[in-house]
Amino acid sequence: MRIAIIGAGPAAVALIDTLTRPGADVPEITVFDPAPHPWRGRPYAPDLDSVLVNVPPALMSVRPDDPQHYASWLGGRGAAYHDPLLGAPLVPRGLYGEYLEETAEKAVAAGDVRLVPARAVAVTGDLRVRTEDGREHDTDRLVLCVGSGTPADLYGLGGAPGHIGDPYPLSRTLPDVRPDASVAIIGSRLTAVDVAVSLAARGHDGPIHLLSRGGMLPHVWQRPDGWRPEHLTPEAVRALGAEVTLAALRELLRAELDGLGEDLADLEADLRAAATEDPAARLRRQIEEVASPLQARRLLQDACHTVMPEAWPLLPEADRALLRRHARLAVSVASPMVPVNAVRLLSLYDSGQLTSVAGVRSVVSADGGFRIEDAGGTRHADVVVNAVNPPPGSVPAPAAELVAAMLAGRLAARHPDGGIVPADPRVHVVGDLRGGRPFLTGGIPDVAGAAARAARALMRG
Repeated sequence: MRIAIIGAGPAAVALIDTLTRPGADVPEITVFDPAPHPWRGRPYAPDLDSVLVNVPPALMSVRPDDPQHYASWLGGRGAAYHDPLLGAPLVPRGLYGEYLEETAEKAVAAGDVRLVPARAVAVTGDLRVRTEDGREHDTDRLVLCVGSGTPADLYGLGGAPGHIGDPYPLSRTLPDVRPDASVAIIGSRLTAVDVAVSLAARGHDGPIHLLSRGGMLPHVWQRPDGWRPEHLTPEAVRALGAEVTLAALRELLRAELDGLGEDLADLEADLRAAATEDPAARLRRQIEEVASPLQARRLLQDACHTVMPEAWPLLPEADRALLRRHARLAVSVASPMVPVNAVRLLSLYDSGQLTSVAGVRSVVSADGGFRIEDAGGTRHADVVVNAVNPPPGSVPAPAAELVAAMLAGRLAARHPDGGIVPADPRVHVVGDLRGGRPFLTGGIPDVAGAAARAARALMRG
């Protein structure tokens, strides 16, 4: 069997690693990607050392059945990047990219795998892949692993002098920023945190503003302690079946917290305060709670990634709409920042160099820089960095032509909630572009799990 994989990022690494395991009936695999650093994807290309992997090593394995695969690869090198608050190594993303590369290279050596460094632009009905150089490649099965979209230009600043539309890699974009420049970062999620702490690491001494509608920062990771839930589990969701609602999930959460002697009302009050509490004050308090024995926030964060994939397709549409309305809060809980970055960010707040600006109404190019209108009035910035997250299910620009061809050829179909789904049993979609996924899932655990499921389906024929 011949398998074509479009995209050579983490999803492709997890896929070929599974397909070439010892004992597997190894198919003929062709991977298409023109990226200068194959196997790393956009997030894990070489970059500044201040751009860190944002989760503990136990959640970064490309093998769902071997959670220690990455930690074992990292070995003693992790000691140099140990975060004493989290109690785990947090390495630069470029180093994690080396893990992806080495894992892929071993899979290539173990099986019939070749990399075609060209962009795929079309797929015909008989699954013939055409690349931008005009060549065609026959295949029997196709897996789309093209990653996430690019940041949206919310204020139409593309092309304006001083505007950085896509910050990564920061090693390419930040050297052009004057050390004394006033920098406005659009967004307040993890990408914005990366930009702010990386500016500081480079010795930037000009003011930095985080621009957003609500000013909410990501929550802060708490130290993992190995505790496992008994009630709020995927198995419990499957047992509920058609009775899955947000109210039912809330009762499972309540049962979990009751068993721990914790109060659900305390957790809910803390979540409600996220929209109004001063960001620096909230950040300080969460740093102090990194090692807290209370499990409520750990439990909720874990449920976003383990329970929600099971619950999402079963929830009534009204419940899914409610979650979407609170997406900013949900994502801040599900994708927290690492403590070492939280401490760096807090020091910038305390020094007065960093401010959070909420209620942003407009950002326009003017007066040799940018004029920002927000709830507090008008301010100026010399540089604007777009750190907005791509919309869920958005199509990366390099894959737009290919996806359009697959939709036109009825190999794939758009999903009502965004993204695409296969419309042909020979086609699989893995990763951020896959439609029907809850917006709370993501990262390596989600990608690796989806890749493993696709690999099993491919091996079954």
